[in-house]
Amino acid sequence: MTIRVAVVDDQALVRRGFAMVLDHQPDIEVVAEAGTGLEAIEATNQHRPDVVLMDIRMPEMDGLTATATILEQADWPLKVIILTTFDPDEYVYRALQAGASGFVLKDIPPEDLAPAVRTIADGGALLDPTITRRLIGRFAKTLATDTATAGRLNTLTDREREVLTQLARGSSNAEVSDTLYIGGATVKSHVSSILTKLGLRDRAQAVVFAYESGLITPGHHDIGH
Repeated sequence: MTIRVAVVDDQALVRRGFAMVLDHQPDIEVVAEAGTGLEAIEATNQHRPDVVLMDIRMPEMDGLTATATILEQADWPLKVIILTTFDPDEYVYRALQAGASGFVLKDIPPEDLAPAVRTIADGGALLDPTITRRLIGRFAKTLATDTATAGRLNTLTDREREVLTQLARGSSNAEVSDTLYIGGATVKSHVSSILTKLGLRDRAQAVVFAYESGLITPGHHDIGH
């Protein structure tokens, strides 16, 4: 099955570079390119890609607004990957809140780009532990815990809370399995149940939720290993 991708960036050279790398993959097809948020919305509705690579800082409409609009309007299983520089900023955090499935650095090695797209298309999330730690540490700690959001934690079992805590620390399913001494299939089952109960799109939103609900307090737990 071919993964259909749209590439959105206001810098033509960057946009074309990403598109060329992906077009060389036998299982990936770049179906659209756009240079602004408005163009991204139009191109996405017209070509209905599986994955959108979305820059944040663009003229006319930024990638944050475009991401929220695209995901709200999409009536098919669409995923968004945020393109960012080495220093993630508040816009990236807000994009994850809006439903983006993760982010990659603009200087990502070419050989890593296609696997990243495949991971997202397959329902995974791109949350580099080191970058996520910095991102959450900078912005989540400034947010007051929302009572309604915290209340949704009550729908989870104790084990599901433990799994969610591990996800928020950047652990993979295999690492959750090792830490909690449960099987890989059981971890997948718990993750699926967590997303369903909390009404979350994917693991990326689960990480954001864990901090905003107060389950994890920035600075008290490290993300990654």
